[in-house]
This record gives sequence, structure tokens and C-alpha cells, in this order.
Amino acid sequence: MPVVNPEKLITLQRNPDNIRNICILAHVDHGKTSLTDALIATNGIISPKLAGKIRYLDSRPDEQLRGITMESSAISLFFSMLRRPSPSPSPSLSSSLPSLPTSENSTLAAPVQKDYLVNLIDSPGHIDFSSEVSTASRLCDGALVLVDAVEGVCSQTVTVLRQTWVERLKPLLVINKIDRLITELRMSSSEAYVHLSKLLEQVNAVIGGFFQGERMEEDLAWREKVEERVAKRAEKGKGESEDGDGGEFEEKDDEDLYFAPEKNNVVFSSAVDGWAFTVRQFAGLYERKLGMKRAVLEKVLWGDFYLEPKTKRVLGAKHLKGRALKPMFVQLVLDNVWAVYEATTGGSKGRGDPAMIEKITQSLSLTIPPHILRSRDPQALLTAVFSAWLPLSTAVLVSVVEYLPSPPAAQSSRLPTLLDASPGSEKVSQTVRDAMVNFQTSKDYPIIAYVSKMVAVRTSELPENKRKEGTMMTADEARDLARRKRAEIAKASRLTTDSDTNEMKGVTEALDGTNLEDDQLQEQVPEDPEHLIGFARLYSGTLSVGDSVYVLPPKFTPANPHAAPKPQQVVVTGLYLMMGRGLESLVSVPAGCVFGIAGLEGHILKSGTLSSQLEGSVSLAGVSMGAQPIVRVALEPVNPSDLDKMINGMRLLEQSDPCAQYEVLESGEHVILTAGELHLERCLKDLRERFARCEIQAGEPIVPFRESIISAAEMAAPREKELPRGTVVGVTTSKQLTVRLKVRPLPAEVTEFLEKNVDATRQLYAERKARDEGRQMAETADMEFADPGVPDQAFSKTGLLSLASFKTKLNDTFAQAAPHSDIWTNVVEEIAAFGPRRVGPNLLIDKTRSGTCQKFLQEADDSHLKENDAPPGSLSPRNFSDNISYAFQLATAQGPLCHEPVQGVAVFLEDVTIAAPSDEAYTANEQLGRLTGETIKTVRDSIRQGFLDWSPRLLLAMYSCEIQASSLDRYLTKYADLFGLADVLGRVYAVITRRRGRIVSEDLKEGTPFFTVLSVLPVAESFGFSDEIRKRTSGAASPQLVFHGFETLDEDPFWVPFTEDELEDLGELADRENVAKRYMDGVRVRKGLAVRGRKLVRDAEKQKTLKR
Repeated sequence: MPVVNPEKLITLQRNPDNIRNICILAHVDHGKTSLTDALIATNGIISPKLAGKIRYLDSRPDEQLRGITMESSAISLFFSMLRRPSPSPSPSLSSSLPSLPTSENSTLAAPVQKDYLVNLIDSPGHIDFSSEVSTASRLCDGALVLVDAVEGVCSQTVTVLRQTWVERLKPLLVINKIDRLITELRMSSSEAYVHLSKLLEQVNAVIGGFFQGERMEEDLAWREKVEERVAKRAEKGKGESEDGDGGEFEEKDDEDLYFAPEKNNVVFSSAVDGWAFTVRQFAGLYERKLGMKRAVLEKVLWGDFYLEPKTKRVLGAKHLKGRALKPMFVQLVLDNVWAVYEATTGGSKGRGDPAMIEKITQSLSLTIPPHILRSRDPQALLTAVFSAWLPLSTAVLVSVVEYLPSPPAAQSSRLPTLLDASPGSEKVSQTVRDAMVNFQTSKDYPIIAYVSKMVAVRTSELPENKRKEGTMMTADEARDLARRKRAEIAKASRLTTDSDTNEMKGVTEALDGTNLEDDQLQEQVPEDPEHLIGFARLYSGTLSVGDSVYVLPPKFTPANPHAAPKPQQVVVTGLYLMMGRGLESLVSVPAGCVFGIAGLEGHILKSGTLSSQLEGSVSLAGVSMGAQPIVRVALEPVNPSDLDKMINGMRLLEQSDPCAQYEVLESGEHVILTAGELHLERCLKDLRERFARCEIQAGEPIVPFRESIISAAEMAAPREKELPRGTVVGVTTSKQLTVRLKVRPLPAEVTEFLEKNVDATRQLYAERKARDEGRQMAETADMEFADPGVPDQAFSKTGLLSLASFKTKLNDTFAQAAPHSDIWTNVVEEIAAFGPRRVGPNLLIDKTRSGTCQKFLQEADDSHLKENDAPPGSLSPRNFSDNISYAFQLATAQGPLCHEPVQGVAVFLEDVTIAAPSDEAYTANEQLGRLTGETIKTVRDSIRQGFLDWSPRLLLAMYSCEIQASSLDRYLTKYADLFGLADVLGRVYAVITRRRGRIVSEDLKEGTPFFTVLSVLPVAESFGFSDEIRKRTSGAASPQLVFHGFETLDEDPFWVPFTEDELEDLGELADRENVAKRYMDGVRVRKGLAVRGRKLVRDAEKQKTLKR
């Protein structure tokens, strides 16, 4: 295949109808990169013989070493095919497949050659890099979803299908690795058909679940709107008729959502063997032989349809009348594929059949080179036959062109939903909306582009710094190259000569060879710094080098376009065509293209929107990341003088990695947050070798915990016997202010509700803050209220609860959680604050008679604006409401156990009393200033004291672990029979149990040797888990870890044996390890807090000297 000139690709960018923007999504090791190699080989970039082996888009050395993709990479491919013009509006029903032996029909019009540009993005499949999948999917219009024919639907398969559903991408299913059904599972063609049918049903069941969930949400929203309209009409006295109140609920047809081979949205393939086919392709092969129309054959080739041998009629299942006929897909398709494997590799026989090969090649009119026919390598013969008969690239690219939409078609269907979900969508200019939805490419229309991530590229790899092929070196470059070559030759010859001399002379010569001049020359070698290039998609207009555009941050809203942080205006310094490992310079880019853009370094952190105007523009940022960063590690340079290098490197890493985050703790530690252990390893490698370029030392992983309280059966007596449990009376140092409060555990259902609706709480707080300040609502709450370790996302009202709905649902949750308790009656109206960071799952409830604090969930609370009851010049409890609320935030942000955030706690403020000051010389304002610090400290300490009055618990961060175990090891065949499935599972369970994990479920996939084990595992015990489980099972089990949330460790960290039975069994020192105390003490030691019972010196001995 000749190499495609980049100029041809640039020319094709001007024809948007012939552009396809697609991404490849799948579970890890399902064959994404191998399939991509086969497609790249069609453009002559790599040899077809190396497809699936070279892994062209895995440009990182660690990607090649591990055999997995870690970064999403883009490449533009050229594809040409013959298509017959047709009056039908649907080109997919009238197209002709290229290079396929189809029947000729003289009545049809002559085929016309059409050229297409396919912008392909290969994405990772490992859960640690799922953020790369999120960034890639926003740039595309369609997706190739790969599923392993043996492993089936895995955890990441569901994740990527959900991503296509959320982003409104049109998916194309590719069932890959069908060769494993033949070579590994030894299935017959009939058994394989049943297996593939079940696999297709599993994938469609996932899609159906998404559809049903969305329809239920829409139905609920419709019912709420109808009820609101009826209530408003009843209030206005317009009668009780419900006619016209919303109409009937509109049902949607889900027929077009599912995968079906007859719809041309399923491809059957084997990327490693280089073949693929669709039902339409075989319909073209058999239409002349069977005398049927292609459209009819496409509908009956898959499903319960049978071909009667004598009459060549198609029969349904009910017309078989007991005859044992094979389904048409088995008889006409799979039997032929199985026959090729039998003839080349031998299949179950283990030896090929040359006579059968000759018969197959003659019947299919295939031309196989003689040297391959004489080859003793059956795999080479197999690949040659399939590449001539069913080439993988043809089937996949034709399906992409015919089934997946072009940018104009995709934007008209996708963008209305995305625009409505953007922040301040009602303020988006109609010009901007029309330009994006209607796909306007003229320079007269606004420029709107979305930058999904920043990519780090070395300076030497930029097109302007590369020498073009065929150009000659300058005289200075030639002299410099010759000088270096002569120096290398002289040094090599000197070392060769010195090897014959004695040892001392050799050492002397070696020392003479290392002079200061060489060191200076080595130091003078210029570094190759990293540049950040935006990975972007243009939705409207035409962008050219030198254009000036605004960089809209993720929190931008057209309702207040000039709000801080104010969008910055930048000049585009370069545009690039992404070609995998290389870049090609561009002068301008029209709408609908995926490209690279320079000039954004320092202006975009991770993602953002580019716009040629501020007023009425739109923010497209806010991609939901699949994996949140949960693992934190403190870093420090080995050489303290390299601290600035490390800090700059961490900032570059934060910009170039969609999931990594960099922060500085209060202790001064420089911390990096990553999604998992493998992601952490890659980030450290990039820091040392690319961004910081210095030696960096990583500390122990910092795992987050949460603190909570429960009402246990056996608890110590309350500290204040006269007061109820959890009640504390706090008095300030000056004895002027007395605060009485009570701490109680929240019901578990309420805590779960608050955790799920954090965004709604943040929205309500922002609205209340804007209302109090009497200005437009800010785009979101301040940065200090964001949850640490969770990436900033766009703030949208879509899908969030209103104030009335939030109060109603919270009231219902309290009623269901404690139906017979009067404690939580009408408590929603008395909520004064949420915490920590004003959005957490803890409540401050004002039970004071005078209403000290402002109520949070009231429509318009003007009680705090009323005049104080106290006489003029004196203080009232309302003067301290902000101090009490701030102390509540501090107490819930750092709990008493190990200064970790608190959840599931309710603080009832019962009374605030102010005593007369002893010194009346101070004014009220002076007294308030002096009491501010005392109030905050007293309330914070009182909350912590009430917390410890209950039975405290630690909540552990947990991973959901999916382990796929098999007794079949296709990589180490020598050891394949050493471990049975039971032995492998036993080793897996032993590793999980030793790390304090818990088995949730286990399932054997029917017809396969794979056993899927679902478990939960503490994050604190997960480091080294993947390596250990692979070593213990000799590679027969591979885990996938996904952050699952927090789970209570049912163990009191302060527990000590005190009953007679416990003292008799465990002794005074408690021989049983207290795991909760070990976790708590470990965090306290890391934070420099005092540890109870810790001995700094265990065995002290008197120092002895030589004199004594």
C-alpha cells in the first residue's frame, strides 16, 4: 500500500460530508490497538505483516513494555471506495463494497470513487486511564466498541457503553477475537453461533438498561411538572380539571438503539489474523448464487432462518418440521471461516490440508503468492488467505463510512442536548447555537472549539523543528556531525588499544580520557523541553494560525461572561494534524476536524472551550471522568536544589494528564493525586524523565479515610453523667459565652442521600449566596467548597433537584429512616448548614428558641435581617451565627480521630447564652471581635467532645475489584495444565482474604473457562495487589480495580478488653490486633499528631564508653 501524502488528508478536511470522527473503545486486552494497526496499514504507514505486532499508536516505551495503552492517540487515515449513485436518500442501502467479489448488475449506474477522511482515536482500556476515554469520546461522533468473543461483556465494556450513551455517540459493535472460539475453546460453528447470539444479547441488555433508566427519569420529571401545574391551578381557583396539564407522556422507540447484524452495525473480526466481515458483505457474495436480492439476504443471514437445500427457499423456525438444518449464518458464513482454519492451521486436527487450501482459493478466486503456499508457517498462510478474501480494514472502514454519521449529521442530533446541558444554556446566543447545530464553516460565523486535554510534545518533535525528507544538511550541521563521528571513532579505537596494556596503564588512560572538557561538552548538550498542545475539535467557523480567541474556563457561563476568573484572549501560534507519533503543520482548520493547537500553554489547565466571542458563548467543558483520583503520594526531590524543577514538572504533568492533580498540603508537602497504582507509576516516570528531569523520591501512598459515629450496644458511659449522651455545654475562656449542643449520628439513609446530591447542595448554596448579596448567581460555589481529590467539573442545573424537591425528598428520607422517632420531626426546616465545605453529609440543626442561625432550606429567610432583641450596644446570639457555622465546618473537616473529614453526624444547637461582660469599657463591636476566636474554638472542641461520646468508627476507601480467572493460560502453555480452575480460584481467594477483602459474587461464564469474581478491597491494602495476584496464579487471573466509595470498618479504635471474659481470653494488652487503631495511628503519625500509648524508646540502655 503506497504511503498517503499528508497534503491529500488536508485537502479532504474541506469536505465535511466525507469526514468520520471515531474512537475505539473497549475493555483492556480486547484488541483495540491491534485493530488500529490493521487500519493504519491501509495508508502505508506500517507494513500489513506487522499489523497487530508493532502497536504503532503505543508510542511510549512503557506502553510497549506492558502491552497496554496508557494515552489516547489520534491519527488521520485516508480511505477510498466505489459507491453507486442512488436516488435513495439513505446511502447505506445503495452502496457497493470495494474490493469484494460481488455480482455485477448492468442495470445499476456506474460506481463513482469517493475519498474519505477518518480521524481515528485509540483509547486505553485500563480502568486507571478511563479519563483518557472520557476526553476522547467528546471529540468524536461515533465509536467502535470492541468486545472479546470469549471474555464477553466486562466491567470496562459497560463503562465505555455508558460513555457512548452519555455523549450521544453512535456505536458500532465489533466482536473481536473470534479465532479464540476455534483455537482455544474448540467450538464448532454451530456452538459459536449460539455463543455469539448470547454475547449480542448481553451487549443489548446493557444498552436497554441505559434506555430504561433514562425513560424512568423523564417519566418522573414529567409527573412532577404535571403535579406542579395542577397545584398552581388549584391555588388560582381555575377548577380541578387536569386537561392540558402536560398532556400524555411521550413514549420513545428504542428499536434503533440495539445492535443487530442485519442493521450493518455489527462487525465480526479477528484482528490478530487480519480478517473481518459483516452480514452485508456476505449478502453481496451470495446474492447471485442464491438468486436473491441483497436486501432480503441481509435480513435473513442472521437469526433463526434456514435454507432449504433443494428449493433454495428461506424457512423460518416454525417451518422446519423436525428437519435438522443449520441456521443460514452457520451454513453460509461460519462454516466457510471454520473451513479456512481447518485447511491452514488444522483446527482440532493440528495439521493443515494443502488440497483443501487449493480448493478454497480456486472457489473464491483468490491469488496467493507461491512462496506463502510453500511456507511451513501455517499462520502466514492463514493471514494471506483471509487478507485476500475478508480484509479487516475493508469491512471495518466500509461500516464506519456507511453507518457512522458525518460531522454535519452528528452535530445536528448531538449538540442540542449538549447545549441544553451546558451552564447558563438559556443565555447562549442564537447565532452561536445555529452555527454549531447547523454546521457553519464560514469565517463569518463564531469559532467554537472544545479542547479535551493538553498533550506534551518535545520541541524536537514539532514539525517546524524537523527536517523534511529529501532536504540536505547545511554546512554547519555536516561539520558538526562529522566532528562527533570522529570523536566517537577515536574514543572507540583508544579503548581497543588500551585493552592490550597492563591494568594500571589502562586505568591511567581511562582517567586521562575523562577530562573536564568532555564533561563541559556533555553539559552543553541542549535540553529538549516539553511543549503543551491542545487536543481539540472545531464545531463551527474556521480557525487559522494567528487568530485571536478567548479561552473559556470550565466554569464559564454566558449569564455572567466577565465573572472571575475572567476568560483570557490568546493568539493561535500553530495548528497541527495529529498523525499518531508525529504532527503535520496546518494553516487553517474548518469545522468538523480533530486537530492539535499551540499557544494555549498556561491558559488551559485540563480542558476548556475556545470562542471568538464572549457574550452569548457556550462552555462545552465538564466531561465526566470515569475514574476519580483517589491515591495521593507526597513527592520530594533527592537533591533539594531541584525543588523548582519538580514543582514546574508537576504543574506540566497536571496540565497534560486529564486525571492527575497536584496540590500543596498545609504541612508543605507536594502531593500528586492519581487514579490508581499503575497511573501513579506512569506519572512518576513522566516526572523523572520528561517534565522535571531530576531524581524524585516518592513517599508512602496517602489513602483517604472518613470518620463517623454509631450507637453501639456496648459503649462507655457518657462523660457528663448529668447530661444525655452527646450533649456538651461549652464555655468560652472569658466565661462570657455559653453554648449547649448535642451530637447525634445521622441515619444511614440520610447520609447516603446527602452524598448523592452534593451537586444539588452546592447549587442551593450558590443560589442563596447570590440572593443574599443581591447580585447575579455565581457560576458555582467557591473553590474552597469543592471536594479535594475530585476534579472540577462544569456546573449545570440539568438533572439537579430544585429547593422544593430537595426538601421533599429529604423529609421523605428522614421519615423512612426513623418512622417512630420524634428527633427528626420537622428537622429539615431547621437545617442551618451542611458540612464540611458546606456541601458534605453532616448537618448543623438550629434548635434554639430565638433562631440563632440562618435557615439554609427556606425560600426567603429574612429572620437574620430583623433587628436583634438585645438592647442597643449589646450582643445577641445572632451575632455569633457565622462563628458557630464556621466552627461546624472546621469540626467536620477534621475529625477528632485522625483529622480526616467527618460524615453522618448531626449537630443540634440547643442554646446560646451571653453573660454580661465584666469590663463594660468595651463596646459591642470590640467584644464581638474578642469573642470571635473564643467562640470558634469552643464550638469546635465541643463538637469533637460530643463526637467521642458515641462509638467512633473509621470509614475505609474501598475498591470494587473484578477478577477474571481462567484455568487456560494462552501465554504460558508449558504451565497451562498445572493449575486447574479450582486451584486458581483458591489462590485468588487467599490473596483477597489476606488483604482484608470480601467476596461479593462469583460467576462462571457458560461455555468458557473464565470465572468472574467480584469483591471489595480496602484501598489501603491494595498496593501491590495486581502484581501479587498475577504471580500467585502464574498470570491466570487479572484484576480491575474501580473506586467504590467508603465503607465502615466495624471496629472501635479505642476498644480495650474490660469484661472478665475478654480479659481472660485476650489479656490486658489485647492480643488481637485492633485494625482500626492501626489505621488511625498510621494517619496520626503521618500528620505529626500525638499517638496514645506510643513508646518512642522501647529498650533503653545506658550509654557505655571506653573509660567506664
